[in-house]
Amino acid sequence: MDRGTQMTFYFRLMLAFVATLAGLVVGVQEGVCQDRPVVIKLATLAPRGTVWHDLLLEMGDQWSQASGGRVELRIYPGGVAGEEADVLRKMRIGQLQAGSLSLAGLQRISPHVSVLAIPMLMETPEDLARVRTAMEPRLEQLFADNGYVLLNWGDVGWIRFFFSDADVSPEAAKRRRILAWSDDSLQDLWRDAGFRPVVLNLADVLPGLQTGLVDAMGSTPLFVLSNQWFPFVPFMLDMAWSPLVGATLVDRRSWEQIPAGIRPELVRIAREVGAEIQVEIQRLEEEAIEAMEARGLTVVKPTPQQVKAWRDLFESAYPMLRGTVIPADWFDEALRVAREGKGG
Repeated sequence: MDRGTQMTFYFRLMLAFVATLAGLVVGVQEGVCQDRPVVIKLATLAPRGTVWHDLLLEMGDQWSQASGGRVELRIYPGGVAGEEADVLRKMRIGQLQAGSLSLAGLQRISPHVSVLAIPMLMETPEDLARVRTAMEPRLEQLFADNGYVLLNWGDVGWIRFFFSDADVSPEAAKRRRILAWSDDSLQDLWRDAGFRPVVLNLADVLPGLQTGLVDAMGSTPLFVLSNQWFPFVPFMLDMAWSPLVGATLVDRRSWEQIPAGIRPELVRIAREVGAEIQVEIQRLEEEAIEAMEARGLTVVKPTPQQVKAWRDLFESAYPMLRGTVIPADWFDEALRVAREGKGG
């Protein structure tokens, strides 16, 4: 073997050795990655021990089983990760990977989500189901365009008005100082409709009620009960005027770290949990109202004239929503589906 042939032989031998070594290193790294679960940190404002928190824990257990321990879901309840704006910011920078968000948080991604909360358009769970089914493909694409994957819908309940006295007319409500969330992108609409919104964070609501800074709010019975707000706004108008929808989203980059083969099963589990939440909410809302009534809440049944006055007020705001907050074609489709479902 001449010197040139020897050099070629040794060079090829060295390349083969390096390739083998690289393969061993990659194999070791892959083994380490397979042993280390993908951790999804999920934040929610839902207090510890509530139905939302408990079902998220259940979802985490099922994810772990379905993935063979390759996916670990860690839940951060009760706002420990901050307001929903903070949760979204932390998802963007990778400190969190997922969030169970209310409408206010979802509106920060896009106000178009408000199509599921058009006042007095949906008044029953069946109304909401019809409209949401029709709009879901557009909403899923909306979330995807912003870097999120929709895991499930987890509703918070039905919004009712709570007042400091028994006058539940729209005229009286406009004179009151009504709570508006700091995450609420519709504050200007409240003002345009003649209300006096007071913008507060969740932590400031109870002090605001105690001092009279706010004396009215639109919220769900469960949320009012769990936060012990009802002693300060002890008159509830028995008119569910809008669903308070919620959704669990995961950052797409984090989601794609999960092996593709198990993602559909994780989504299926999440959707089942979301459906369970929707069923539970209906029962728990009734129990929450009964519990507050036993402790001093007065449920005020509206007269037909009062219902019409509220409906007229809300519908007068539709032009302010259509084509601005909500795309015109989205708004029109939701309106069509809801009215057809009601036989109108």
